[in-house]
Amino acid sequence: MKILTRTAFLIFSFLIGFAAIAQQFKPIEDYLRIGAKAADPLYTTYAAAMARSQLYGDKAYKMDYYSDCRPVSYSSDQAGTMFCIWKVNDVVIPSIGEFFVKPVVKFSFPDMAIMEYEPFRGIRVKETFFVYSSSIAMVDMEIKNVDKIVHQVAAYPILQMDDDSLEIVRFNLPSDGYLTHRYESLYRLISSLKPEYGYPSRVRDYFTSNCQTASHGGYPGTMADFYNTIKTDFYSNRRTDSLNMKSSGFVDFISLHLNKRLNPGESVNFRYLRGFQDQNDNPEKLIRAVDSVKNFMLKTYYEDNLILYAKVPRIAFSNQSDKLAYLSALNLARGCMYPASGKTKYNFYVFSRNPLWGWGHGHQVLHESLSMMAYAYMDPKSAEGSQRVFMEQQRDDGLIAYRHGPRGLQDYPHNNMSTTSSPFFSWINLELYLTGKNKQFLADAYSSGVKYVEWLIKNRDTDQDGTFEWGPYGIIENVRDWYNAVFQVSAECYLDVDKEDISDELECLDLTLMVIKEERSLAKMAEILGKTSEAADWKALADQTSKLVNERMWDETTGFYYSVNKKDHTFQFMTRDLKRQEIIGFLTLWAEAAPSDRAERLIETLTDSTRFWRKYGVPTLSAQDLWYSPYVDYCCKWNGPVWMLWDYMVYDGLRRYGYDELAHQLARKMVNSVTLQLAKNHNYWESYSPDNEVLNCPQNYIWDAIIAKLLIEENKK
Repeated sequence: MKILTRTAFLIFSFLIGFAAIAQQFKPIEDYLRIGAKAADPLYTTYAAAMARSQLYGDKAYKMDYYSDCRPVSYSSDQAGTMFCIWKVNDVVIPSIGEFFVKPVVKFSFPDMAIMEYEPFRGIRVKETFFVYSSSIAMVDMEIKNVDKIVHQVAAYPILQMDDDSLEIVRFNLPSDGYLTHRYESLYRLISSLKPEYGYPSRVRDYFTSNCQTASHGGYPGTMADFYNTIKTDFYSNRRTDSLNMKSSGFVDFISLHLNKRLNPGESVNFRYLRGFQDQNDNPEKLIRAVDSVKNFMLKTYYEDNLILYAKVPRIAFSNQSDKLAYLSALNLARGCMYPASGKTKYNFYVFSRNPLWGWGHGHQVLHESLSMMAYAYMDPKSAEGSQRVFMEQQRDDGLIAYRHGPRGLQDYPHNNMSTTSSPFFSWINLELYLTGKNKQFLADAYSSGVKYVEWLIKNRDTDQDGTFEWGPYGIIENVRDWYNAVFQVSAECYLDVDKEDISDELECLDLTLMVIKEERSLAKMAEILGKTSEAADWKALADQTSKLVNERMWDETTGFYYSVNKKDHTFQFMTRDLKRQEIIGFLTLWAEAAPSDRAERLIETLTDSTRFWRKYGVPTLSAQDLWYSPYVDYCCKWNGPVWMLWDYMVYDGLRRYGYDELAHQLARKMVNSVTLQLAKNHNYWESYSPDNEVLNCPQNYIWDAIIAKLLIEENKK
């Protein structure tokens, strides 16, 4: 009797504890329940959680739940697509457009999406896509017959190459899965991957299920051909319900065949998995790794995501689109994070995980790190860790180089001078402190920031006149790349770096304002740390530099700020007029460098719809400039496209000068631009068109995570 009582007590205690945990999760779970349909602005790229990710041999996926002409599918850059074709009672349902009830995404996390749909009347599916690790992804389908009659349900999970073939090595009978080989190109339109860094090109896939397959097959051709295979002629004497059981040879796709007769109210779970590795690795290791996760419970990983979002401000949005953009931006940032590896002991980010291109993979750059100001609301410790990568690898003389990360400091020396990046370092660190309140981080960041600004003063004000010039490799250092109306000599950009970019021959407005912002940020950091005299010194230095900006870089006639010739401080360089109105002029508000009367004149220019006040935000160049182009037809363009981070700086400046209503209007333009694209193609983009809706530039760029911070600022009480 005592044993029974103790057992009952333990069960009761467990149930009480479980109920308490469930209750704890419920508020955030309810907040994160989204119900996103096909045309809703949802970001649908998923990558493994940071702890289970690796830099090389990493696969992230784009989910397509919205295209009527396709099944629900998951595509990985250069690595094909996996999806499932349904057949119910011999009726084939090949695409979303044929579904009885189309997919609705209930939850979307950085590594997981959960949706519901009905491919056929009475067959309800809860589908969970989960990127378990850099090498393993799975699709879990809970299938229930909610009808009053029996249904025969068949599912055909498929792995298809988009532009290459698969070589079937064998079908692994003990674990019911295909082993295949293929070639994965390292070529990219924008910045190819370097094989010496460890990116595998000859790879192996393992495609399997959690339950015994009815059959399997490999085929050439298209899904239309496959339809004819599984939708066999009822009257044919060659009719078969089996796939071709192919065990070797080259094919365009492979398929598993899962089958279950479901009575009314009965359910079944089908799960298919894709594993990936370099062909030089042991295939048995891959098989064991995938088989080990075939049947684990997804609930734990779902709850991990609820915990991940626990710190995120729960904004009461007035519309669903803004909420989706907010959650999507945080997913974007988290999905770009990797754990410490190589030459850094801190976590770091890449610009994008899917698609993946060389320049954006493996190293951090300060202007991309502005995304950490948003990410800190989700995981302040991780955001601080990313900034500590710079501190850890900072050179003894104070340099923070152009790129830092697992391959160490990369300073791209040019003309015997190291290259840095746009100095947003202390501004970011101050914002991270204001979010996370980590005093030790602030103290460490302050020491590092002081050394960096001292390096800038010594190395980027070479004539020691108080305003600043970019280094000799300015075309990457100044962030503004090609098609820059001021720094770029030719509209066609046909010259080499030394002849094309003149940013080291000017007193540059943008760099000078960034240094002012760093000085003002250091002043605030010093004040918080109780370093009163140092705070006063930094503020005085920022004010003095601002005075020089107003003396040298303001043009009274046009009411705008410009860069000037380094030699004579005029608005002329050789035969070139430097008075080209760029977004940079408005950063005087962000750096708090403009007097109030000049701020008013800037606002007149900013709100002129024929120049900067465009439909989708503030362009990088005035629409009245001869070089202006609203067409986002490639990466890295600064002659018109909208870059969200720079628009955020304009937004921030407007608020600092009390133009709250204009700031709100600009925020609305920015969010509308983002939600338009998310609704159309479910991507974030490197840059956006100020006037048009079609974009051709790198997708899913981490710095668009700033939208989350923008929305937090907009919704502060």
